[in-house]
Amino acid sequence: MENKINEMNLRRLTLFSSGVGFFEHGGDIEGNAELALPFNKDAVNDALKSLVINDPDSSPTVSYHSEDTLQRTMNGLSIDLYGNDHLAELLNSLKGVEVELLTPTPRKGRIMLVEYRNTPDSYESLSDVIQRESFVSLLTNEGVRVISLKEISGFTFTDQKINADANRALDLIMQSRDSGIRNLTVKLPGQKSRKVSLSYVIPTPIWKVSYRLDLSKEKPFLQGWAVVDNDSDTDWEGVELALVTGRPVSFIQNLYAPYHLSRPTLPLSIAGIAKAHTYDSGTPKYEMREAARGITHKGRVTSTSSGGGGVFAQSEIDSLMMSLSDGSADEIVYEEDESFSMTEGIVETASGRAAGDQFEFTIKTPVSIARQQSAMLPLVEGSVHAEKMLVFSGSKASSGKPMNPAIGAELVNSTGMKLPAGPITVYDGGTYAGDALIEFFPEEEKRIIAYGEDLSVVGSFSTISNSTISAVSVKGGIMYIKTSKSYKRTYVLRNASSETKRLVIEHPYASSRAVLVEPSEYMEKTHNLYRFEMSLPQGESRLEVSENEIQKSEIVLSDISNVLLYASNQALPEDVRAALSHAVGLKQSIEGEREKLADCATRLTRLLEEQERTRKNLEAAGSQTQQGANYLNRLVAQDNEIDEEHKAIAAVEQAVKDAQDAYSQYVQDIYFDEHRHG
Repeated sequence: MENKINEMNLRRLTLFSSGVGFFEHGGDIEGNAELALPFNKDAVNDALKSLVINDPDSSPTVSYHSEDTLQRTMNGLSIDLYGNDHLAELLNSLKGVEVELLTPTPRKGRIMLVEYRNTPDSYESLSDVIQRESFVSLLTNEGVRVISLKEISGFTFTDQKINADANRALDLIMQSRDSGIRNLTVKLPGQKSRKVSLSYVIPTPIWKVSYRLDLSKEKPFLQGWAVVDNDSDTDWEGVELALVTGRPVSFIQNLYAPYHLSRPTLPLSIAGIAKAHTYDSGTPKYEMREAARGITHKGRVTSTSSGGGGVFAQSEIDSLMMSLSDGSADEIVYEEDESFSMTEGIVETASGRAAGDQFEFTIKTPVSIARQQSAMLPLVEGSVHAEKMLVFSGSKASSGKPMNPAIGAELVNSTGMKLPAGPITVYDGGTYAGDALIEFFPEEEKRIIAYGEDLSVVGSFSTISNSTISAVSVKGGIMYIKTSKSYKRTYVLRNASSETKRLVIEHPYASSRAVLVEPSEYMEKTHNLYRFEMSLPQGESRLEVSENEIQKSEIVLSDISNVLLYASNQALPEDVRAALSHAVGLKQSIEGEREKLADCATRLTRLLEEQERTRKNLEAAGSQTQQGANYLNRLVAQDNEIDEEHKAIAAVEQAVKDAQDAYSQYVQDIYFDEHRHG
C-alpha cells in the first residue's frame, strides 16, 4: 500500500552569502511513500545537482517531467486538447474518429469534417446580420448527416483509448497551469516505520547584514542584524536557521533540459551598494599604544570640542598614555553619561562557529517567516575596542586642492566571530553620527571606518620629484646606469578648532619599488599605502614624506644615437664622458670615410655617363674618320679613369670597414667599474 506524503517538515535551513540555501527536511513514514517536491523552474537544475535522500529501508527514485514534457507528450496523444481552443477545431482535428452525438435525434458515426456557413439572423430592427455557424459532417449507417453544433448537447468517443488520452491531456494541462513550478517526485519503497530525511541546495536571496556602532559609552558597543528574505511559496515555521558567510564556488549546471549542452552557467555579479569608502587592513611598523586596552573603564572619555566629531582631546590621550606607563590605569575616572545607549536593550544573538573556510551563524531560537516575507534577526552584539580619529586620504585628494579629512574610528573585531561586510550606522554623543561601510572583518582584525567629514580641518599636499644618476659602469659595449629618483610630498593641515585631534594620513606609495626614507616609522601599511599618525593642534601642521627609488637602465653603445645623447650628459663621471666623446670621434671618422665613398661613387657615375656619350658619338662619326679616331682615344682614356675610380672606391670601402671595426672594438673594450655618486 502506498502512503502519499504531501510534504516533509522543513527542519533546518542554511543560507549562504553566495546566493544559495541548504534545505533539510525530515519526517516519519511507514511502508511505501511518495513525496512531491515543488521547485521554481530556475531552481530545478540546482535541486537535481544537490538532492540527497536518507532512507534506511529503501532505494529511493526521483522522477520528473523534463522541460519539454508537456508539448512532446501532447504530440504523442490521439487527441489535442492543448492546441485547439474551440469545439469545432477539436472535432475537425479528430477526422475519422467514431463519436456518439447527443442531439434531439441521437447520431452515431465517424467525423468527416467541420465547416462554417454564413447564416442570416433577424433582429427587431429587421436588419440582416451575417453569422458564422459550425456544422459537423458525420458518416453514419444511414449516410452522411450534417448537424449544426448548436444542436449538439454532448458527445462521447466509442474508442476508450481516446477517452484515456483525453484524461491524460487534462492531467498534464492541470499540472502545468503554474508554468513557474516544477515537481520532483520522490518514491520511497519500504516495509518499516522509519525516519527519513532529504536535503538539497537551491538559489535563495542573499542574506544581508547591517550594524549599529555606539561610540558614546566607555566601551564602544557593536550590534549586528541579519536581513533574511523568504521569497518561496512555502512558510518557514519553527526552522533552525543558520547563516554562513564566505565565498564558496557556486554555479548552475544544466541538468534539467534534455537537449542542451552541459555547461556551467556562472552567476551574475551582485549589484554594489552606494559608493562609500572602506579601508584595507594594515600591517603595523611598531606596536601602537592603545589607551583603552587593558583598562577597566568606569565611564566614557569626553571631548571638549563641539565640532570635532567626538575625537579625543590630546590632553586626555596624554593622560591615558601616562597612566599606562606608571601603572595607575585603574584609577582613571570618567564622566558618566545618561544619554541614548544601545546596550540598554541587549537581545539574544546568534552563536558562531567556523564552518571549514567559512563562518556560520546559528540563530539560537527557531525562526518562522511567512512566504514572500522578510525578517531582521539579531546576529552579533558586544563591546568592541574602538578609537576615534580623523583620516586624511592622500590618494583621494588632488595636489594643491584642499580637502576635509574623514571622521572615523579604528575598530578591533573582538567579538570572536568573522563579521560579514555591511553598512554601519554610527551613534555618538547620544545621537546619530553618520554611516560607514566595512568589508569582511575577521576576528582580532583591525579596521578603520569613516562616517563623516570634519569641516574644522582642511588638508592639502604638494609633491616634488627629482632624478639623479647614482652609479655608472661600462662593460661589453653596454653602459649600466643606476638612477636615484626621489619623491617628496608635503602634507599641510589646518585645524581651526581649539581641540587637539588625532589624525591618520594615508599616503599612497610613490611607486611599487619606492622605499620609505622619512619618516622612518609609520603606523601601518597596506598593499598600496602607508598610514602615519600625528597629533593635530590648533593651527597649521605639516608632515613631509620622502621616498626613494633606484631605476636601472642598460644603454647599448653600438647605437651612436645613445652615445651622442650621453657623451654630453654632465651627470655622468668625467672619464666616462671622455670615453664616450672619443667614441663619438671614431664615429665621426666613419662618417668621414663614408662621405669619401659617396664622392667616389658620384665621380664614377659621371665617368660612366661621359663614356656612354662618347660611345654614341663614335657610332655616329664612324671609326674610320678623324673625328671617330679622336672619340676612340677618348674612350680608352675614360676606361683608364674608370679603372682608377674603382680602385679608389675599393680603398675607401676598406677604410670605412676599418673605421667601423675600430669603433666597434673600442666601445666593446671600454670598461669602467661602477662609479658611484651621492
